[in-house]
Amino acid sequence: MGATEKLRVGVVGLGMGSQHIAAYQSLPDYFEVVAVCDLDPQKARETAQKFQIPAFHTSFSELCQRDDLAIIDLCTPPALHFSQIKAALAAGVHVVCEKPLVGSLQELDELKRAAQQANRVIMPIFQYRFGHGLQKLKYLQAQGLTGQTYLSTVETAWRRRPEYYAVPWRGKWKTELGGTMASHAIHTLDMLTYIVGPVKEIFAFTTTRVNPVEVEDCVSISMQMADGSLASLSATTGSTVQISRHRFCFSNLTAESNLRPYTNSGDPWSFTGDTDELTTQIEQALAGFVPLPESLTGQFYRFYRALLQGEPLPVSLDDARAALELLTAIYYSAYTNRCVSLPLEDDHPFYGGWVSHFS
Repeated sequence: MGATEKLRVGVVGLGMGSQHIAAYQSLPDYFEVVAVCDLDPQKARETAQKFQIPAFHTSFSELCQRDDLAIIDLCTPPALHFSQIKAALAAGVHVVCEKPLVGSLQELDELKRAAQQANRVIMPIFQYRFGHGLQKLKYLQAQGLTGQTYLSTVETAWRRRPEYYAVPWRGKWKTELGGTMASHAIHTLDMLTYIVGPVKEIFAFTTTRVNPVEVEDCVSISMQMADGSLASLSATTGSTVQISRHRFCFSNLTAESNLRPYTNSGDPWSFTGDTDELTTQIEQALAGFVPLPESLTGQFYRFYRALLQGEPLPVSLDDARAALELLTAIYYSAYTNRCVSLPLEDDHPFYGGWVSHFS
């Protein structure tokens, strides 16, 4: 492959998929979306027309039979991901897939083996990582300016009303694979571990109070991180005022995000040194920060450089496994009312998934 070669993409599932298409088209030197796919013929046709995409399909298997794709991007209901990823790998393409990637550690481990056998890449979507605010904290951390982690707090306070669950697959264990933890707060949890590292122990309470759905819509979690620091996460779909918030207390500084519900990883973030001298050092260091594209565009930009220029994947299957392991531990803790230690081994009761225990 040449460094200037465009990668041809097919996008499947045209709800969230429209955001993915827009992100690919914002990088016209890197990607070309040549086909879209949705079970709804009208949505497929209208999306193709809106984004000036030459082909649309209503059959996923038909899309997989194309011989001109480098990437299939899956924005489909979570319960379909496992089989669709396997089919895309068998078709010889790389795979981009929305969260949650799959519903069990067992399925993820199987996909990892399938990707290795196919010599193709699976990239999960965790686009919140690439906001400039969070990236600045990552940069300060790499410069050795944050110091020891003390305490981290994460809030995901969003609002989802009954019309949100009118989509048939939402709010059900067998199709959505989980509630606000799996579908919403998984992003903010990934941001936490992206900065602080792995979780050692976790205790979770989950409940359903906001809407008459099967899955959880309120969550409160306490964590001990592997580095010895503590963290807490709360999530709800019942907040009239929607916010997302991260606050990291380190020995050298405190970092706090903005409160925008869906872009809180972007600027502005505040970084306050524990002394005036440290604040000056932080300001001087940030003068050297080089911003790259954010959100989905930022993840796809880095994905291209990983595939064609040998850079590390921006989000790997190992990252997805870490997130899935946390989801597994959260649901197991809520199910058993017990503290759960990580990592989880393949003999864990929920290694094969949690859905059957709740549905």
